[in-house]
Amino acid sequence: MNIRTTVDPISGHEVTNLESAPCVYDGDGDNGIEIYFENEADRQAYLQLGDDHGISLKGNDSDDYVAEG
Repeated sequence: MNIRTTVDPISGHEVTNLESAPCVYDGDGDNGIEIYFENEADRQAYLQLGDDHGISLKGNDSDDYVAEG
C-alpha cells in the first residue's frame, strides 16, 4: 500500500501545488509513503532527521490480515 501525504511534516502546512512541490518517497516500493513539502529547505530538514523522523509504514501480508477502512 502506498500513501501520499500533502501535509508538510516540518511546517505542518497543507501543500496544494504538488506538481512543483519537492517530495520524498520513503518505503520499499510496495509499501511506502510519498511526503510532500512546501519548499526544498523543509525537505532537506526532513532528510537530515534520518531514521529519527518518526514516520514508518510497514505492510502486513500475513494470512490473517484483514484490511479495514
